[in-house]
Amino acid sequence: MQTYLFYDIESTGLNKAFDQVLHFAAIRTDLSLKELKRYELKIKLNPDIIPSPAALLTHKMGIHEILKEGIGEFEAITKIHQWLNEPGTISLGYNTLGFDDEFLRFSFYRNLLKPYTHQFANRCGRMDIFPMTVMFFLFKKNSLTWPEKEGQVSLKLEDINTANQFSQGNAHNAMTDVEITLALAKRLWQEKEMWQYLSGYFKKEIDHERMQPLQQDIALLISNKLGKKNSFQSPVLFLGNHCRYKKSVWLRLDTETLTETTLDSIPEKTESIHKKTGEPNFILPMKERFLTHLNPDRLKKAEENKAWLAKHPDIFAAIKHYHLNYLYPSFPNVDMEASLYTKDFFTPEEELFCRRFHEASTHEKIRLAEHTQNIRLHTLALRILGKNYRDALPKKLLEQFAEYLTFLNTTDEEKIPIDYKGQKRLTKTGVMNEIALLESTSNLGIKENQLLQELRDYIL
Repeated sequence: MQTYLFYDIESTGLNKAFDQVLHFAAIRTDLSLKELKRYELKIKLNPDIIPSPAALLTHKMGIHEILKEGIGEFEAITKIHQWLNEPGTISLGYNTLGFDDEFLRFSFYRNLLKPYTHQFANRCGRMDIFPMTVMFFLFKKNSLTWPEKEGQVSLKLEDINTANQFSQGNAHNAMTDVEITLALAKRLWQEKEMWQYLSGYFKKEIDHERMQPLQQDIALLISNKLGKKNSFQSPVLFLGNHCRYKKSVWLRLDTETLTETTLDSIPEKTESIHKKTGEPNFILPMKERFLTHLNPDRLKKAEENKAWLAKHPDIFAAIKHYHLNYLYPSFPNVDMEASLYTKDFFTPEEELFCRRFHEASTHEKIRLAEHTQNIRLHTLALRILGKNYRDALPKKLLEQFAEYLTFLNTTDEEKIPIDYKGQKRLTKTGVMNEIALLESTSNLGIKENQLLQELRDYIL
């Protein structure tokens, strides 16, 4: 039987590779959105992580709470992995494919769990209510009361909740946000034909079939990332499939600078959007019923840009080559916990080690970490043991973990660990600077000041 698993996380920050989950909540339903079961976990703060002050102000969990309440990360992430991988589970939430899913992927990886199986194995899959809500706003507007701020629609979950009175709970509490998302889904689900149509975009075969006939002419790309000023959409032209990444590449046709493009100015004058099959963005045909929100001037610009490309085939060919072969920047010395995308998938031998590690007693886990010659497995296993079973570590491993913690406290900017994007791990100095900035630029209340002071006391 297939089920939906609506979920949400609250975390120590926004870095998907380095931050950790503090609160996980989920509600499992059948495909008619009838509730079947609830899940909720609080997770203790890892000793190698300093939470972002902005994150604490968002979810209002203080440093004393996250140090004492909950279970260890290794146990918690293992449970979450099991729940998302239960056969037939379709995991979803509000912007989960924009944040939570990838955040959990890194959490699975650093805890020696398969990071991708919840996407495809055992009839599992993923959806996201946020891009579906964008489509309802554009094409089924009477489905909800749409909140406005400063004269523009707000698609923030908390604002949608207030406008539609789904829940009285506090926003940015994981279970409350899940309850709101489920209530929102139930409202959208009442438009069953629209719900089923949008659900098809999250199935690779259906999404691929829909895109095929749209690759010959101008199409309409819908994405929340395009923002309210663009009505979440852009006319695009299919360039091809990327040479390395499993994504199709679409050229925006509504940009003012496209006709200024020369062979030397492609990066500055053109803009492409990547599309992974079975995931947002949504690609629609340029039919009249889909163009009601597209400014006529933008449509005219798209036609003009398409005609210009046809008249300049050499430049168009160069644009294609650039965008289809563009590679994201790579960085040396990416931290092991952040190396999900920079290292190969686990080999069968490494997967066997991971299974044995999870099945083993604490003593056997230590023995496995001590004896493996695999640097990646040793590093990840050592950190798991140090974070979750520190009191059981023998002297040698305890010293290695202590060296790792000392290394994290470096004040040398060149030695701060980086993730796959080159972003640095948050340090004590960084936290103190962020606190000072918040205190000088934000109108903080008593609760907010208390949270920041507790964090300051903790790191000093």
